[in-house]
This record gives sequence, C-alpha cells and structure tokens, in this order.
Amino acid sequence: MGESERYISRRTRRITLGDDNNALMALVAINAMLFVCFGIIKTIYNLTGSGAELFQQEIMPWVVMPAKLESLAVAPWTVLTYMFVHTGVIITIVNLIWLWAFGSILQTMSGNKVIIPLYLYAGIAGAIFFLGGSYLFPALRAQVGHLYLSGATASVVGVAVATTYLAPRYRLFPMIAGGIPLWVVTAVFLLITFVSTSANPGNVVAYTGAGLCGYFFMYFYKRGRDWGLWMNEVYQWFIQLFEPGKKAGRESVREAVFYKTGGRKPYIKQPVVTQDKIDSILDKINQYGYDSLTDEEKSILKKASEEEF
Repeated sequence: MGESERYISRRTRRITLGDDNNALMALVAINAMLFVCFGIIKTIYNLTGSGAELFQQEIMPWVVMPAKLESLAVAPWTVLTYMFVHTGVIITIVNLIWLWAFGSILQTMSGNKVIIPLYLYAGIAGAIFFLGGSYLFPALRAQVGHLYLSGATASVVGVAVATTYLAPRYRLFPMIAGGIPLWVVTAVFLLITFVSTSANPGNVVAYTGAGLCGYFFMYFYKRGRDWGLWMNEVYQWFIQLFEPGKKAGRESVREAVFYKTGGRKPYIKQPVVTQDKIDSILDKINQYGYDSLTDEEKSILKKASEEEF
C-alpha cells in the first residue's frame, strides 16, 4: 500500500447516513421499507381471517420469482422485484447487515455509482442461474412448479465477492492482531450462506451465479469497463428531466480547486496544498473511487500524506 492509499485510509470521509448520494443507504432503505409493507399486508390478511396461506397465494406470486417459465411469463418483472422482497425477520436483518458490511467497504473504495448496478446485475445473474438450474437438474425439475426465489441474498453474495476481489488486503477490526483480512470474513459469510441453504439446491445454484457475476463485474471494472455505466447515464438523464439546469457530468476538480483563473488564460497554478484541495479530492474519491483521480491529484494526496497534512 502506497503513501497515498495510507492517507486515504486515514482521511477518507465516508458517505454518511445523511448524505443524499448514499446509494448503499438507498438499497438498505428500500429492502427495509418493502419488508415492512409486506408485513403490514400480511397482518391485514390475518386480521380479516384470510390467513397467511391466502397471502402467499394472492400476493407473493406477483413479487417473488418463480422457477416455472409459464409463471414467469405472467409476471416477468419478478426477475427484479424478488431481490427486494423478504418475508422473514431473521433473514431480512441478516441480509441487511451483510449488505451494509460489504457495501460500505465497496462504496468507500469505488464510489457510490457501483453498488446499485452491481446489486442488480448479481440479482439478475442469480435469477438466470436459478431458472436454468431448475430445468437442468432432475431433482429441481420435478418440483419446478413449486420453486420460488426471493430475498437479497443473491445480490449480497455478488457484492461480497466483488468487494473482496477489489480489495482483498482490506482489513477489518484493526485492533485485533492488526485486523482480520476481508477474504476471511467473506469466506465465513459464503460458508454460512451456502450451508444454511443446502436444503434448497435451487438457491445454491442462484447464489453461485450471483457470486460469479460479482467476480466478473469487478474484474472488468478494474480494467476500465464499467458494466453499470449505462445505468448511471440513464439515471442522470432521468434526473435531468426534473432538474434541467443540473449538470450531469462530473465536476472538474482541477478547474474548480487547483487553479484560480479569474477568467484569465493561461491558467495560473496554485501549488500549495490546502485543506480545501484535500477535501475536494476526498469527495471525488467518495463519488467516483480512487482510480478516477488524475496523476496530479494523486501526487497531491501523496504529498499531503508525507507532510502529515
């Protein structure tokens, strides 16, 4: 780890709960709110005497993903909705804790524009593997009409694998013998996940596909190919429909902070490292990740680290 990375680990201002650009918090909030909504609907069914069984028959087929192609054709949107639908309290809490644990690291390392596309890609990959496995394996094909996929577990597996591939040397709990390597935490998470769902082989297949998707997503991301770029562009286009005056492109930190032009050309560089410059660079890292920095911005971080700025 270089000096600039050490500086980031000490000084990076994490995206906090109150920030309106916290993509991770948005995912957690959506999952939590939908859990509450479906819980209320289920309670209404119970109070009216309809019962949980009728709730499962009338409501859940429209939001969880079926393995049977004929049923999926009736509600194709379930390929997306299933990954936000939980019905059990324990699994909801566990999934959101793991999502927060891995997602906070990923968001710190790569910015907030990666986690939502990754979450969706991994969930879709899990759905495809679940669907294919349900027809490929005889044990699953025999009960294909009764198999459903729900919950964020597949997406969380994808996020966990991607985060570990991005930062395998990242350490948690540094007060414990210098920290626990992230890959150890991920291995424990995957072991618990696959063992706990071993009785449902369809889910095992889905989680395997999601994990592979997370790996390849980050493999190409580190090589400059962002699979989620088009999603972010569509999102920016949608936002501009309601905020036409808002710039969709990235703000140039170089022009806004490093130079004071006053409308004059050529630019007059101000080489002194100031707190404003450092904060702007850290904001850029939070938004777009460390790899988005220019060589000049990286050198400023390195200089700040060396001078204990």
